[in-house]
Amino acid sequence: MTDAAAVVAEKRRPTNGGRSRRSTDGSSIQSVARALTLLETIAEMGGETTLSRLASRTGLNISTCHHLLAPLVQRGFVTKGLGRRGYALGARILYLSHICLQVDLPKRAQAALDHINQSTGETVHLAALQGDELVNVLKRESRHAVRVDAGAVGTSDAAHATATGKAMLAWLPEHEIRRIVVAQGMAKFTPNTITDFDALIENLRLVRRNGYALDREEFRPGVVCVGAAIRDQSGAVVGSISASTPSMRASDDHLAHMREEVVTAARALSAELGAPPAGHERARA
Repeated sequence: MTDAAAVVAEKRRPTNGGRSRRSTDGSSIQSVARALTLLETIAEMGGETTLSRLASRTGLNISTCHHLLAPLVQRGFVTKGLGRRGYALGARILYLSHICLQVDLPKRAQAALDHINQSTGETVHLAALQGDELVNVLKRESRHAVRVDAGAVGTSDAAHATATGKAMLAWLPEHEIRRIVVAQGMAKFTPNTITDFDALIENLRLVRRNGYALDREEFRPGVVCVGAAIRDQSGAVVGSISASTPSMRASDDHLAHMREEVVTAARALSAELGAPPAGHERARA
């Protein structure tokens, strides 16, 4: 072989490093695929199962399952359950599901907001809780010449003072409500704003019982709002819808019409997401 041919042959010959890199990549991809299979299998088995049943269902040996589950447990996607040899889906799954629904919610809710806006003629908001913050994610402006300033799309620190905020807070555990209120504060926007935590908790009990929240000039002077929560299949709140009107138009009949439209839309979206029926919610409140 000539020197030139030897050089060409050497260039064509795969190095050990190349083989190792390809092997490592393939092994990593296989591990990811198997880990995802374990998550899906746990879900298919009711969200909780034993290690031996998981191994039997997936066709993987127990030591491989244990090895793949370890980082999932560490990251919160899986948690220990059913004793030492059992595993269940972790809270991180719920967190990702919640975020996914919040991203998808504006698309799902557009038609509902349009309908409320057309039926009532009033400003309509879709809001969500992202961490400790109330975020207005979608808005339809009033069709009347005289309209309200109920806040723009974006972050608000007024969960305790708005119909959208109270509609969502009402379905959270009290310690979660306290955490959000402590983080955001209870600013006094108008003379009607609730700034006492115990008074807020009592108001939220009424929200749960009635199925809707009212903001009677608590956030903006001269603005009355009605809101209702949107919930998912686990009962967790993923957002809320509200309609706002100037107090000059806030007759009993008009507020009743706004309330019916908002509550109907929120229940329809909740049902679409697999939430418990309204009667079940009232029974638990």
